[in-house]
Amino acid sequence: MARRSKGGGAEGATKGDAMRVVWRKGAVRLVLVSAIAWALLVLLTLAFHLWSCSSSAAFLSALCKKDSKVLYVLDSMGLSSKPLHRCPIPVADDPDSVVIPKRTPNTIVKKLSYITVDKQDKDPLPLFGGCQSWKQREDSFKLNATMKVHCGFVKNSGADMDDVDVKYIQKCKFVVASGIFDGYDIPHQPSNISLRAQKLFCFLMVVDEASLDFIEKNTTVKYDKAGGKWVGIWRLITLHRLPFDEPRRNGKVPKILTHRLFPQAWYSIWIDGKMELIVDPLLILERYLWRGKYTFAVAVHKHHRSIYEEGDAIKRRKRYARPLVDLQMKMYYHEGMEPWSPKKRMPSDVPEGAVLIREHTTMTDLFSCLWFNEVNLFTPRDQLSFGYVVYRLGDALKFFMFPNCEYNSLFILHRHTREHSSKVEWAKTIDEIVKKGLKENKGGLGLWTPYPADLSSVELPSVKRTSPAG
Repeated sequence: MARRSKGGGAEGATKGDAMRVVWRKGAVRLVLVSAIAWALLVLLTLAFHLWSCSSSAAFLSALCKKDSKVLYVLDSMGLSSKPLHRCPIPVADDPDSVVIPKRTPNTIVKKLSYITVDKQDKDPLPLFGGCQSWKQREDSFKLNATMKVHCGFVKNSGADMDDVDVKYIQKCKFVVASGIFDGYDIPHQPSNISLRAQKLFCFLMVVDEASLDFIEKNTTVKYDKAGGKWVGIWRLITLHRLPFDEPRRNGKVPKILTHRLFPQAWYSIWIDGKMELIVDPLLILERYLWRGKYTFAVAVHKHHRSIYEEGDAIKRRKRYARPLVDLQMKMYYHEGMEPWSPKKRMPSDVPEGAVLIREHTTMTDLFSCLWFNEVNLFTPRDQLSFGYVVYRLGDALKFFMFPNCEYNSLFILHRHTREHSSKVEWAKTIDEIVKKGLKENKGGLGLWTPYPADLSSVELPSVKRTSPAG
């Protein structure tokens, strides 16, 4: 009996051990299945989040938090581009119902004037941007109630308009401006423009003589009784005696110095010449300026946040001479411009500069002057200098940097009729630029003027590409 009892106990113990093994295996399987299910749920949630951000459906797009940490982390890992290419813009329903507010008062800088005669320039045909010294550059960032700065348009330096156009623009307080230089495009007619906006806005297309000739050969140009030239809704404004040898620099004149070219303007919307505007300009002003009480609005760049990342992309894509881009970046880094981080007040240091929305207060105009001065002194790649000027002015200007997906919903992008390329963009060394005579004569002269500090020991911050497309 004892033997049977012992044998039965052993048999029971064996069965118990077997059950425990089964339970352990079941528990491990349950944990694995739960982990896999949880991972799939997380992946499905992320996929839905990205899909909702990329959807053109208003309901799904509304579920997307476009500044979420999830999208930022995915973007920094290179797993996601910006949330989406296009998204609905939360504009007002009716342009006729938009109430135009009172002008923003000038508070910090109350009076702004410009240096139009540069005593340092003895040439009878002076430089358009003047001969700004390093001290004048530094002083221009020190804000005072009354300021006088370089801002292009030095007397007898070029960028002259016909008298008929000078007279026409006197009435233009609301402006949609664009520009075509060196015959790269023809004007694209805006769509969805209300009758109210057509009456309120001047649509001004700035062109050089070569572009005017190209436009006249490829589309219909009509002349009014006063001699003004029109292509559809666009009034063509011809600039004579271009201030720069480089077409890209000439394009910066109407783009950045809109307030100098059209001094009567209260508000302006700049779009690049290859774009077709598809949103009513009155709704644009209401959405990006008046609703949030901003005076300057521009979209964040699709791929880059840091100017050093943008500079690296410019060099890789051969958009300007590598050593000159590096030199500009070294100056900025030496002057305290840190790489972008989420701790900065702006969502990006790099804008999509093809659309600029401005109320022309003295502070906005000063920013534009200082931005142009950087473009004039250094490389014509204005996306590099934008963030630097923001950094130098601090909180003085109320910026709105809006989502890139809204930027892409403002226009239809057309291809250039031909691509621009200059030899200096391919240069790899300073010696190559000098020996081959690639140095510009009227712009970028700050890159060839001795800098008041030793930059030889300055090492640029390392750049990590956050987007394969960038």
